[in-house]
This record gives sequence, C-alpha cells and structure tokens, in this order.
Amino acid sequence: MTSRDRSPTLTAPIRIVGPTDAAEMTLPVEGMTCASCVNRIERYLKKADGVLDASVNLATEQASVRYDPAVAGRPELVKAIEAAGYNVRREPVAAEPAALVGEPDDLELERRREARDLGVKALVSVAIALGIMALMFWPGRPLAMEDVNKLVLWPATFVQFWAGKRFYDAALKAARHRDTNMNTLVALGTSAAWGYSAFVTLWPHAVMAAGLEPETYFDSSAIIIGLILAGRWLEVRAKGQTAGAVRKLMGLQAKTARLVRDGEEIDVPLEQVHAGDVLRVRPGEKVPVDGIVVEGTSSVDESMLTGEPVPVTKTAGDEVIGSTMNTSGSFLFRATRVGRETVLAQIVRMVQAAQGSKAPIQRLADLVSSYFVPIVLATGLATFAVWLAFGPEPRLTLALASFITVLIIACPCAMGLATPTAIMVGTGKGAEAGILIRGGEALELGHRIGTVVFDKTGTLTLGKPAVTDVITVQGLDARDVLVLAASVEKGSEHPLGAAILTHAVERGVETRPVTDFGSLTGHGVEGSVDGKRVLVGNARLMAERGVDPQGLQKVAEEAAANGQTPVHVACDGRLVGLILITDPIKPEAIEAVRALRGRGLEVWLLTGDHRATAAAVARQVGIEHVMAEVLPGQKQDRVRELQERGQVVAMVGDGINDAPALAQADLGIAIGTGADVAIEASDVTLVGGDPRLVVSAIDLSRRTLGVIKQNLFWAFAYNVLLIPVAMGVLYPFFGITLDPALAAAAMALSSVSVVANSLRLRRYDPRPRPAGPRDPRPLRQGLGSASS
Repeated sequence: MTSRDRSPTLTAPIRIVGPTDAAEMTLPVEGMTCASCVNRIERYLKKADGVLDASVNLATEQASVRYDPAVAGRPELVKAIEAAGYNVRREPVAAEPAALVGEPDDLELERRREARDLGVKALVSVAIALGIMALMFWPGRPLAMEDVNKLVLWPATFVQFWAGKRFYDAALKAARHRDTNMNTLVALGTSAAWGYSAFVTLWPHAVMAAGLEPETYFDSSAIIIGLILAGRWLEVRAKGQTAGAVRKLMGLQAKTARLVRDGEEIDVPLEQVHAGDVLRVRPGEKVPVDGIVVEGTSSVDESMLTGEPVPVTKTAGDEVIGSTMNTSGSFLFRATRVGRETVLAQIVRMVQAAQGSKAPIQRLADLVSSYFVPIVLATGLATFAVWLAFGPEPRLTLALASFITVLIIACPCAMGLATPTAIMVGTGKGAEAGILIRGGEALELGHRIGTVVFDKTGTLTLGKPAVTDVITVQGLDARDVLVLAASVEKGSEHPLGAAILTHAVERGVETRPVTDFGSLTGHGVEGSVDGKRVLVGNARLMAERGVDPQGLQKVAEEAAANGQTPVHVACDGRLVGLILITDPIKPEAIEAVRALRGRGLEVWLLTGDHRATAAAVARQVGIEHVMAEVLPGQKQDRVRELQERGQVVAMVGDGINDAPALAQADLGIAIGTGADVAIEASDVTLVGGDPRLVVSAIDLSRRTLGVIKQNLFWAFAYNVLLIPVAMGVLYPFFGITLDPALAAAAMALSSVSVVANSLRLRRYDPRPRPAGPRDPRPLRQGLGSASS
C-alpha cells in the first residue's frame, strides 16, 4: 500500500504516509441505489484531505476508507459522504469486551425495516395500478373515459407521491449536487407519465383543441412505481441472503459462560467475561471464549474451525478456541482472548472486510456507470424529439411513451450489483469451508494462478518431527551424542530441535548447561557443553566448519533418499554422530497435489532441505519440480524468479520464514495452524492444516469469477439490447413499441436476476471430502532440515 500523491504546499510540510501510519474505517451509507451512487461517493471521499483510498460497495451498502489519521477522522469522512448527497448511519454504541456477536446489528435491522416498507408500498402500488387498469379497460364500463380519468387521478396521485416519494427525495438530493442517478430516471419517467395524464384529465378540451388524443398513463405511472419497488424489495431480501455466511458464523458463539470465582460456579452473560477469568466447560457445551486449559482432560470438536471431524484431545496447557464444542469430559480453562479478540470474531471481521472489498473486474462496470445516467437522459430526449418530428400519429403519445420507456428500462443497478453480490456469497462460502479470503482482488486472482509453490514443513507434512535413529561414529555411545545435541538444541525454537529434546526426555537423558549459544539461520545451532564446542545442523554447516564426514556421509545420503532428515552432530571439529528425524506427510497432501496437476497447474516444492530429502518427499506426494537447499532469506527470491518467467504464482506456507515469500507471491496462502506472521502476510488463510483447501480456494475463485462474468454480461447485454428496443427500433419492421409497464418489469427483473445468479454459489460446497485416517508412519516420509 502506498499513500496517495499530494502536491506540496508552502504552508504545510510534506507528510509521507506508509502502511503502518494509515488507518482504515468502514462506514454504513444510506441512500445508494445504483453504480452511479457508488462512483459519486468514491469520488467525493478520494477528494477529501487525508484520504488515501476509498472503496464503496453497493451490495453491503458500506464505504471502506483508508486515511491518514493525523489529517482526517470520522467527522471529515462523514462530511465528504454527505457532500456527495448521501447519509451515514449513526455510529453504534461500543460494546462490552465480550459482547454477543449473534444479535442483529443496526445495518441488519435497518435492512429489515426497509424491506417491510418496500414490500408494503409495492403491494399497495401494484394493487392500485391493477384497479386503475380494470376501470380503464373493462369492457362495457358504464362511465365515460373522461369520468374514469377523473376517478383514477386521485389513487394514481397517491401512489406517485406516497410510494414514489423515495425516488423524488433521492433525485432532488442528487440534483442539488448537480448529479443524476437511477432515481432521476425513475422520477422523470413516472412524472412525465403522471403529469401528462393529469393535464389531459383536468383540461381535456385543450388537448383535443390541439388535435391530440386525450389518452392517459395513470396505469403506467402506478405500475412502474409498484414494479420497481417490488424489484427493490426482492433485491434487499436477496442481498440479505448473500450475507448469510457471516450470520451463520456469528451464530456459532455461545451466549453464556460458567465462571469459576472463589470456589463457586455461576453462569454469566458472555459480555461479562474478561481475559484472565477461569471458566468451566461441561460435556456438550460450547467453549465460550479462547483460552488455555488449566485443569481436566476432554475431547473438543473443532470442525467449525478446521473442518476436521475427529475431536481433539485437550489437556492442561493446550489451547481451546471459542465456539468449538466440548464433546466429553469437563475442564477448566483461563480466558486469554475475549470479545473482538477471539479467533471467531477475527474471522468474522476478515470475512466482512472481504465482502466489502472490490474486485478489479468491477472497474469496467464502474467506468461505464459513471457516464450511464447522463447518456440515458440524452438518449431519452433524443428519442422524444425524433418520434415527435418524424413519427406517425399520434406523435405526441408515441414520443412520450418512448421517452418514458427509455428512462425506465435503463438499469445501472445490475452493473453495480454484478460483482459485489458474487464476492459476498463466494467469500462467505469460503469462510464456511475454512477458506478466509482477504478481499475481492485475492478472490479474482485465484483463477489466474498457473503455478503453486509449497513449503514443506507443516504444509505438506504434519509438522510433528520425531527422531527415528541415532547413529554414532565407531566407539561412541548414542546416549552421549544425544546429550550433546539435546543440550545445545535446548536454546533453539526450531521443530527439529524440539524433536531432539523430546527424544532425549523420552530416553531419560539429562541435558547439560550450555554457554556461547548461537543460532545459525538455515544451518543449525552451536554452543559449548562442558568446555567442548558442539555443532548441530546440516551438511552445509559441517562443510563450512571443515568437519570431516568420517564415513557417515553414505548413511546421511541414504537417509535423505528415504525422506529422512539427517542432523549432524560435531564435537570440537569432529563428527560424532547423526540423528535421523522424520515427519509424516499429511495423507491429504498427495490428493491435493494430484488435484492441482489435474487442473493444469504446475506444482513446486520449495524447501531448505538437502536435495535428496526434498526429492524423496516430492516423489511421495507427486511433485515434479523441486527447489532444495534454499535458505530462508532466499525463498522470496525463488518466488520472484518464477514470476520473472511470466508465471502467476501462489505460495503456500505456514512458518515465519515463509512470510516474505507469501508477500512476494501473486497469491499468498497461509496454513492457519502456522505462525501469525505468515497469516498476516497472506491473501488467503486456510483454517486448519488440510492442503486440499488450496485446491478448494482455487476452485472457489474460478466459480465466483464465472458468476461475476455472467452477471456483467447480463447487465451489459440487457442495457445494450433493450434500450434500443425502448427507443422504438422495432417499430419500422413490426409496428410495435415497448409498453412502459413492461419496461419497469424488465428493469426490476434485471437487478433481481443478477443477485439470484450470485446466490447460486450458495449451493456450491468447496470443502474437500474427508480424508482417510492419518497414518503417521515415519518410513520414507520426510521433514525439513534446520532451514526448512
């Protein structure tokens, strides 16, 4: 992210705003109806001082703004939106630390009220319009047409200014700011129909004296308003359904917690839970917030988070996540994250941010819609003039009907809804499957991926290394080698070091004090034990320090060829042994790689492992392309090299050393079981550790983009085809014109059809099928070295 360019002035110093300086705010906007509204609000926000970027979403009715907090704040942003002619809903009252997230928010309540209002007005308007039609066209009616017109004038006027008031209000607001929008077209079209009809009704002789037929369009003005309101009612309801995934996530949270205080247990509302409180969870209850188990043992169903159907055993010291289900046993845990800090709350915010984002493919629709309404107004006036000048009799009637039809049938709404509705449903379905997508750009980019690069440890493997053998130089005891290695690795945080320490504990080996400890990134560790200088690491470290392999080189190569990682142990410059470590490959990894290759994608393995180890793991999972012995700082460069070949690259990783490569890749995909740094650097986060979700994420992207393209095609094709029909191009050939009422029905249908097409994605389930039971066999299954 970069700051928006600003010209320097003589009175103010130049302020350079970086990513860490910028703040972001989401504002709920009232009064938007079409893509023209979106473009206008974005223009006004981007012109406001201190605003770096702004994106407005018609489907979510929200404006996302990135700004410099030293220059602008909420009042300035609200003022910019109001200057554009729209309102911002009031700021919600701040909630307690662990406030419930399952209750309807202000936006949802407002949407329900709007739906009720639209539904009532649409129903009344259509009913009145049908009654007017019955009176006007009923065979053998006892009243003359002049009397019928006087009778229906009053209900038609009621519909025009009661049900149609929202169109006038929005059109006048836009006019005060020298702008036009969808409401301008509806207001002008229906006003022309009602106004001409009222004139004919009140002064019929003046019309006949001018040689014109005294025809009225009360039925058209009323039915147009009714059908458009009915379309917006359907649209509001459908947009509410697109946000169903977020509501489903919110509904997962528990409503109460069992607080343990002074030896007593009491049930309290969730908002009264604070970090540090001790809570009890009984069998069949949901874990209320995130925390650490302090007492007891149980099995917890984490499928809502990871998709893994098998419950996970939890004992003292293990982490539990809020909203997961305790299946058996009772335990106490200490709350660590509550309210907006819980994993579930973070997921909800991430999904909401993604649903409010804008995909690059939307830019074309935005560009067209910015000129759409003025062009339609000009087209309508030109149509009226041509019919009045060259049309057959009754010229004025046909000219007026064609003018009304052109204004009514034009629909920028469909263009504005084409992309955001699909993104809302797509990101929501992804969240349900454990695929958290950061924004519309990431969702769109997924379909362009041609190369997928996997890190190994914790991504393709379980990330649980275990020692399988300790091999020593002749004359040395394996226990002595293990003492040296475990003592030095005690200061390391690498998974291989943890595996060596665990093995030492299991064998009853006691470690010794270490001095002069040093971590050698990408190579291993070193330190002094009882006055002896000890090196523990890979073959490169031994070679750099001049340590002779002493006959163990062949053993190391054979182990690497079998997918094991040989860790070398040297003492005072002499190799004393090898510790062979392995990490089971995830059973889903083979299926994931096969599926990616089946979709025509090129798959790479990127690791710091010895070439033989990397090649063995690659063979087992079906990867043909391997980049081995890559230091952590070089992973980013390797991804860049692939990009320089013209490839669109997705990087999949979970470690801190993967973060630069994830950021460098066109699409960074982080395994959610990994480090927070990796997740922060990624575009997509896979909750859990199933690598098949990489395939699911790409498939979801392809499906969502397919729906977006269908929506945009329909939105553009509708306007391109039907506006000429409304102008009367069919009249010279078939002698027919399009009725304004049919135009209103078509306009309403266009918006609803776009939203309905997006809702088809709700039937798609991106979750992979359950894999077979995990088989943690160590044989021929590899792990990374200290640099992996």
